[in-house]
Amino acid sequence: MAELNANSKLFDRGTNRYLDTRGRCEAPLPFSEAIIEGIASGGGLFVPQEIPHYSLSQILELASMPYYQQASFVYKSFGIDFDADAIENLMAKSYGSNFDTPAICPITTLDDDTHVLELWHGPTSAFKDLALQCLPQFFTASAAKLKAEGKIENDFFILVATSGDTGKAALEGFKDLDGVQIGVCYPHNGVSDIQCLQMSTQQGDNVSVWAVEGNFDDCQTNVKKTFTDDAFTERLLDEHRIKLSSANSINWGRLMPQIVYYLSSYSRLVAEGKLEAGAPLDVCVPTGNFGNILAAWYAKAMGAPIERLICASNDNHVLTDFINTGIYDIREREFILTHSPSMDILVSSNLERLLFELTDRDSQCIRNWMNGLNKDRFFQIDEQTHRRMCDTFVGGFATNQECLDTIKEVWEDHHYLIDPHTSVAYRVSQNLRGTNPLLIVSTAHWAKFGASVYKALHGIGTDEPLSPALSELTGNQLIRLVAEETQASPIPPNLDLLDKLPRRFDQVIGGTVADIENAVVEFLA
Repeated sequence: MAELNANSKLFDRGTNRYLDTRGRCEAPLPFSEAIIEGIASGGGLFVPQEIPHYSLSQILELASMPYYQQASFVYKSFGIDFDADAIENLMAKSYGSNFDTPAICPITTLDDDTHVLELWHGPTSAFKDLALQCLPQFFTASAAKLKAEGKIENDFFILVATSGDTGKAALEGFKDLDGVQIGVCYPHNGVSDIQCLQMSTQQGDNVSVWAVEGNFDDCQTNVKKTFTDDAFTERLLDEHRIKLSSANSINWGRLMPQIVYYLSSYSRLVAEGKLEAGAPLDVCVPTGNFGNILAAWYAKAMGAPIERLICASNDNHVLTDFINTGIYDIREREFILTHSPSMDILVSSNLERLLFELTDRDSQCIRNWMNGLNKDRFFQIDEQTHRRMCDTFVGGFATNQECLDTIKEVWEDHHYLIDPHTSVAYRVSQNLRGTNPLLIVSTAHWAKFGASVYKALHGIGTDEPLSPALSELTGNQLIRLVAEETQASPIPPNLDLLDKLPRRFDQVIGGTVADIENAVVEFLA
């Protein structure tokens, strides 16, 4: 990988193109077309043909820039097909007053070697905002660009499957944008009360939300199948001049903004005197669909001195087992609903991108493994690929009860309140950490999971119900009670005001591909 500086001409803008992990695209696409397509024909995912590499000094220089300029620097170095001024302007819209701190993603230090990266200061109080305030800006700019070039004439329908946080963040990012409509599917009774309320009260004239029968894997799998249903996609184009696209992390435009905050975090820790320049840093990420931790892997590949990536799972620990054995087996695995619903996933889509990179971009391997997963719900990687993965990744999991216990432990030890996903990461990181300084990724504000946090702080077991009086409280009333008892960080206004908003979406649909497609057609009609 060649080294870049801020003004490097290594990539003339527009020359870095995007490959299909399954090798079925006729030719690599430029950035604007890759994020518009979302997913490659045949179900593969897009990855950059060239990965830029930074020197340590370039990474450390990021700390002197506002966050939007850090993101601009990274995008420019990837050689995307927008000019420098357009990138700066789009990033300024993405990372500004829509976040509640100029730092965008500040770092809290719990002790000398344990730091927490707070990714929940955006408009929906979850880490998905870091990508989904950015992707819609570049998506709509890409659509306008391609229309001006005469490459497309259609508008777009963004179809999203969510395990909790992605849905609201995508709705908020795409609401009322020209030329785009968005529909979100989430597992019925499979998200927290606050997450459900966030989506059901969503504002905007171009949005729709459906609760889908089944678990998240069912939801995600069938949403992905709509993209390869030629009869359905042709109908949308013929009747509505609409093409499907995605805002899930299968879209490279979702994953790329996440790379920025890992590079930024390393530079900030050094600038604040919490890490020696060039010293190795371990990162622990609560992991579901594998996008967030994969972004950390790309940051490492680009030169960040990240040594180990700790993949933290909950009771649905298919990734822990895969990292430890090289075998991905969900044939008999039970899907478990936990206190960390955004990690209740058995099919981690972004793992495909990592395996593509670890096999030196062998599309045939990826096709074979993904076919095995789709048909048999099983695949096993070769010994060399497994060894390469274990050179960087280590996996562990925390049980549902350990998740609650850890919320209470961190509160009592550090007077710092965390959500269940961050709790899983904290517990796993303490079990697996080595001697390096540690960055724990905090993916959501605690108030999104008030019932779980209340149970944790009061020592109520994971299988024990709340008292009848507490069970009658709304999600907002419960988080206000927690805030009052702890005097912890204030509840973000976007969460505190939810119970004052009208509920717009309460439709429950079946979980088949046909059910989802019919819902889309009815909405467009």
